Amino acid sequence: MSQQVLSQQEIDALLVAMDSGEINSDELSAEAAAPKVKSYDFRRPVRLSKEYLSTITMVFEDFSKLASNLLSTQLRKPVDMKIAAIEQVSFDEFVHSVPSFTLMGVFQSAPLNGMQILEINPQFSLQIVELMCGYTELSTEETAKDKSSFTDIELAILEDVMKALLRSFESAWKEIKEIDVSLEDTETKPQLLQTMSPNEPVVLVTFAVSIGEQRTFINMCIPYIFFEDILDKLSFKNWFHSGKEFDSSERGQIASSLDRVPVDIEVILGESNMDVSDFLNMEEGDIIQLDDKTSKPLTLYVEDKPYFKVKPGLLDGKLAVEILKFTGGESDDE
Repeated sequence: MSQQVLSQQEIDALLVAMDSGEINSDELSAEAAAPKVKSYDFRRPVRLSKEYLSTITMVFEDFSKLASNLLSTQLRKPVDMKIAAIEQVSFDEFVHSVPSFTLMGVFQSAPLNGMQILEINPQFSLQIVELMCGYTELSTEETAKDKSSFTDIELAILEDVMKALLRSFESAWKEIKEIDVSLEDTETKPQLLQTMSPNEPVVLVTFAVSIGEQRTFINMCIPYIFFEDILDKLSFKNWFHSGKEFDSSERGQIASSLDRVPVDIEVILGESNMDVSDFLNMEEGDIIQLDDKTSKPLTLYVEDKPYFKVKPGLLDGKLAVEILKFTGGESDDE
């Protein structure tokens, strides 16, 4: 059950009232112990249970971590992004909760239904543009209030960042459902959005974003129909199911993926110490003496670790090595 958060002024007034006797502490204790009644709007029922919301929270925690790393890389400045709140509200409530001028990206996640919205606070939007353009002093909330539109260059920069955030959104849902996210449109006036009916239930996820000492917010609005086809996968029983039988095809998929991973290999013929003067006076035909004998096997390194003993040679006119012995990645001082 949601609780009302008191401001510092309300807390101070409450303490003064208790000291003066206007409020009886015993009455407060009795009121706190009494059963709590919460109003329920049957016109806008809660669609997602706490179990589903817990799984959704886990997904968006992954998204916030991915987005933090991505923004820090793109903006070349540490960015911290965390979940501030997850609520079930109507689309109309969402529209009225965001500034009258802001950046909103309308996107779709095929094959799931519905259009989702990513809203970036105008203050953070300006900070993104400034950092991408090399500014060091970031815009404040007062500066953002004077902004009424974005230029074409600003929109191009912000759309690139928004598309990158949507790739993080796509990756965050990968464990539950493979989705293909695409940015359909951008809008700066929330009142002009016609993607949903005003009473349509949505999940509103608010992220607190910090750059240095400045803090702002990013909102994501997802309609309930987005979750309809994946409700069974949002259950904890499915998410943490330990009795899942091993699928032999999974081993093949993992092996196939690993086979395509490139690795660096190198063979060192030997080492030698040389004075700079000798190096500068080298001419064609000079011989450099190495510290290994020509009859001694060489070491083949895979990602800087010794894995094989090899013999050098030629194959089809190209330098090659013949593997003689597997050393298992351990250093060999022979």
